[in-house]
Formats: sequence, structure tokens, C-alpha cells
Amino acid sequence: MKEDYYDILGISKGASAGEIKKAYRKKAIEFHPDKNPGDEKAEANFKKAAQAYEILGDPEKKSKYDQFGHAAFENGGFGSGGGMNMDDIFSQFGDIFGGAFSGFGGGFSQQGSTQRRGSNLRIRVSLSLEEILLGVEKKVKVKRKVQSPGLSYIRCNNCNGSGQVNKITNTILGRMQTSAPCHSCGGSGQSIENRPSGSDSQGMINEEETVSIKIPAGVEEGMQLKVSGKGNAALANGISGDLLVLIEEKPHESFIREGQNLHLDVYVSISEAVLGVSKDIQLLNGKVRIKLDPGIQSGKTLRLRSKGLPDVNGYSSGDLLVHINVWTPKVLNRDQKKFFQSMIDDDNFEPRPDKSDKSFFEKVKDMFA
Repeated sequence: MKEDYYDILGISKGASAGEIKKAYRKKAIEFHPDKNPGDEKAEANFKKAAQAYEILGDPEKKSKYDQFGHAAFENGGFGSGGGMNMDDIFSQFGDIFGGAFSGFGGGFSQQGSTQRRGSNLRIRVSLSLEEILLGVEKKVKVKRKVQSPGLSYIRCNNCNGSGQVNKITNTILGRMQTSAPCHSCGGSGQSIENRPSGSDSQGMINEEETVSIKIPAGVEEGMQLKVSGKGNAALANGISGDLLVLIEEKPHESFIREGQNLHLDVYVSISEAVLGVSKDIQLLNGKVRIKLDPGIQSGKTLRLRSKGLPDVNGYSSGDLLVHINVWTPKVLNRDQKKFFQSMIDDDNFEPRPDKSDKSFFEKVKDMFA
């Protein structure tokens, strides 16, 4: 009996699209082959999680699965018994990890593969909240190792180009043969034939390249994006490493970020607080007018829905929390002092005057006009 896809990802049937994706990300990281080298059970679980997400991550397929179970996919396509290969699974990662999945090393390679991979490079990119709000494309200069022009290879004599060397050992059980990567060519099956002058011992030179990085909206401090193939080149025409981009967030002079939400302090005068006022609030990309009711108190928080930052996966946007602060003047002229003293001396004065008391409102307005 086939295992239930919801059970594989550890979620309920009522899970949202975001929860399904989050669960798959967790499983993919837990059972990733690079994190569990040689562990066949982990590899099997890795494939199962990918198969489950292939169905549950697609609304149409999920609907069919919820109705008919595995039977909905038994006549061809995914779920017909062929399963997914590793290339199929890793092709999903651009969707699952927002182009930001960097793996756990050199990436998965099937047993016996000897293709080399270049090392990764790491840089930091600082972004303003305005750039994070809309997403941005950054061009950065990167120094990376590339193969020197004129570098050529020949077949390795030690392993005859196989990349593997066999070793026979005598044991109490008899003669046993084992294979290991060739130490001469590192398992690539190739050796340097011609190394141009000016290159290092591996035939590499340093080259500066301008790399374009597309950064999605909603990224956060500490997130890591990946630009495939823009790390150091590999020996023997192998696969280049990746450029890993660590996101840093610049402090903003007005807004404070809390996840997807933004916080903003707004100051009003006593007269504005007493009489009420409409104020234009400068957002990261425009303006919005808020209305403050008469008698608003300092410390009041207004929530402006969806005026915060977007989710990096594009599901929703946060809110803008506007914190009202009533500004109290430190210096008063004689008339102003007299007015407030009269309020204190007035036995009928209420700390929270009725809004219908127009005389009080007008007095305050005149005092601070």
C-alpha cells in the first residue's frame, strides 16, 4: 500500500499552500543526500518528499489526489511507478527555495560520478527597505577563478581516464577489490597537458566579472540567495561553483521592521490631538492619509492593512502600525500658561472633555494656532 502524501510531509489535509511548501523544505533539508552521504534510507525519504510535493504543491493535482488518492495518477505521468530522478527533484528547488537554495556542499551526484565542481563564492549585499519592498536587480563585481585561455587536458595515465583506481587486498575472506578516486587526477580522469604562463598550479587565473543578481521582494536580513555557476570554475571542465549572496538590511530613518510588518511613529500637537486631524503619511512608495479622531490619546496604534512588506514567496503583505505620540510643548508663552492654569483651576474641567464642548476645543486651537 502506497504511503499517504500528507503523512510523508507530516501535514494535515487542510494545510495551506504555504504550509505544504514549508513542510517540503524542511524534509528536503533533513534528508538531502549531501547531508546524509551513503544513507540509502535518507535518499529514499528525500525522493518520497519530492514525490509528495509534486502532487500536493500543484492545486490541480492536489484536488485529484484528495478525491481519488493514488489511483488518480496510475495511468501515466507522475505516480505511475516510474518516480522522479534526482535531476527532476533538484529542478524543483528554484520554486521551493525561491532561487535561494544553496545545498550542503557540491550538490548531489550519483555514485561513481567524478565530475568536479568549483568552490562557491560568498558576498554581502545591503538593501534599503524601499528595495526590499519592490525587489531589485543589483550588479556586483566578483573576482572568480576561471580557466586560463590555452589550458588543455589529456587523459590521466594513472587511471587511464576512468577516474577510478582499483585496489586488491588480501583478507581472511580472500582477495577483495575496492575502487577509489584516482589521486593523480582527483577522479576527473584528466590531467593538465598545457598550463599557460601566469596561471596557478591548476591552470586558473583570477578574473573580475560583473554579475547581475535579481533579488525578490520581501527578503530578510540573513537570507542567502544563490546565483548558479558564478562561483569559481572547476578543473577539467567541471561544473562551476555558485555565488552565494547574503542579504543585509540597512536601517531606515523612519520605519522599523518586524517580519513583514512595519512600525512608524507619528507625532501630533496637543491641538491636533484634541480637535482631530487628517494627516498624510509618507510610505516607502507613496503616501496615505489617516484620520485621527478628536481626543486621540498618546500611545494609540493604528493598523493599516497590507501597507507593510510582502512575503518573499508572494503570498501576502504585512501591515503598517502607526503609533500616535502627542507632543507636549516645553516652552509656553504667558497666554498659553494662563489658559492651561485656568483649566487646572476650573472645578468643572473634566480630564476628558465632552466633544460637544466647542468652546474648549476652540480655545485650544487658538492657543496653539
